[in-house]
Amino acid sequence: MIKNILNIKILKTKKNHDFLFLKFFIIIIYIYLLFLILSKKNRKKIKVSICTIGKLENLYIREYIQYYKNLGVDKIFIYDNNEIDGERFETVISDYIKINYSKIINYRGYLKPQNKMMNSCYKMNYLKYDWIIFNDIDEFLFLKNYSNIKNYLNEFKFNKCKIIYLNFMFYTDNNNLYYENKPVLSRFKERSFYNKIYWGKSIIRGNIPGINITSAHYITYKIPACNGFGKIRKKFNIDSKYYYFKHYSFKSTEEYCYKLNKGNVAFDNTNHKKLSKIHVYFNYNKLTIQKINFMEKKTGINLDYFRDKLNKDKKSET
Repeated sequence: MIKNILNIKILKTKKNHDFLFLKFFIIIIYIYLLFLILSKKNRKKIKVSICTIGKLENLYIREYIQYYKNLGVDKIFIYDNNEIDGERFETVISDYIKINYSKIINYRGYLKPQNKMMNSCYKMNYLKYDWIIFNDIDEFLFLKNYSNIKNYLNEFKFNKCKIIYLNFMFYTDNNNLYYENKPVLSRFKERSFYNKIYWGKSIIRGNIPGINITSAHYITYKIPACNGFGKIRKKFNIDSKYYYFKHYSFKSTEEYCYKLNKGNVAFDNTNHKKLSKIHVYFNYNKLTIQKINFMEKKTGINLDYFRDKLNKDKKSET
């Protein structure tokens, strides 16, 4: 009998403990949900824009604009750096211009004007937008678990950040020699094994008077930049696990040769510069005789160095 009474007391005590634990768990969940609701209500409605510059990018500009429109960017400022009598962005994105989603700024004929463009665009818009993204037309921002950039930038972790610097994740040519009339994001799925470089691009908070942008890759050394997690970033750190710019710098071999021959907003198209860029290309992409022959024909540069390297690599494998 005494044993039965003790068993009943133990059972009641256990039930009481279970009930208290359940009650405590419900209160915690309630507080957490309340915190989420209040934090969303208190979040500021922000405006986000992009400043970019392009030369001979008509094949790619629509995909770029639509991608960032879907990501929640409010407006894109495109600095047109084509030749005076060259192609015009207006011929392929007139609809975005009509609805005032995109604005074209004339920088036609300027030589390597990227830094000048960035300072000009920031000064023109820093009081109108809470955040301004600086990137190129072959760079697509990836934010894991965020479908809207405003939800990401509104996180408390960025409250003290003036600049967010995100690394590149380079994508290869997928061993494609030729251009295909398909979206860049669907044509090139393979990440480069050589993603070691610390380069990236920045998102700058608005309302920073007197800022002087000195580099497309690292805006200024005077203001510490945050990483994608809101922590102060060390310059040479590489962090491209959750938040980064997908960089389609190469595309197919044919498209890369076209890029070499035209030059771009950051480099001219001298043979010396082309050759240095070809070295970069083969750092990130597979070296094949087909690519070497194709590049040599399209650029007019002797590429025997790469033929010798390919032969040495084959011998070392055997």
